[in-house]
Amino acid sequence: MNKPFSAVLAAVLMLAACQTGQVQLASDGRAVPQAYVIGPGDVGRVTYSMVDSINALRSAKGLAPLTLDAQLTAAAATHSRDMHLQNRPWHFGSDGSSPLLRVQRTGYPGKMLGENISETYENERETLAAWMQVADTRGVILDPAAMKVGFSWFQEPSGKLWWTLVTGS
Repeated sequence: MNKPFSAVLAAVLMLAACQTGQVQLASDGRAVPQAYVIGPGDVGRVTYSMVDSINALRSAKGLAPLTLDAQLTAAAATHSRDMHLQNRPWHFGSDGSSPLLRVQRTGYPGKMLGENISETYENERETLAAWMQVADTRGVILDPAAMKVGFSWFQEPSGKLWWTLVTGS
């Protein structure tokens, strides 16, 4: 791993560990887990936090930044909600659709390149950090052919998040 990339990855991981506000302690002295709740006014912040973090990682590798794409985001949003309804994180829709078919259904004119998914209670930066730890999901994020990105999620009342990221050329 080269030094600039390592530094950016370390920064993303440190930001993922940051919390705001007071930490509540349980009777055993441990921190009480706080739900990461995404409100309606947080959509832009969460989306651009992910896209900006991805682009920082790509820049450190000498790769072009990704541009947020509405059609890829629509495919990601559809799949996040569908994973919630199926109650399982996997790449196929309840109707048997593949990531490629979901992207085609939006009318996206480019080529769908990759899809990352996650079922978690973690925020977007923690999710990105987890994706960066696995070769396959890291490859989607750092694909040199990628030019566009779609990113969305579905959050359950319990706080559980179903994240989907889709890249395209």
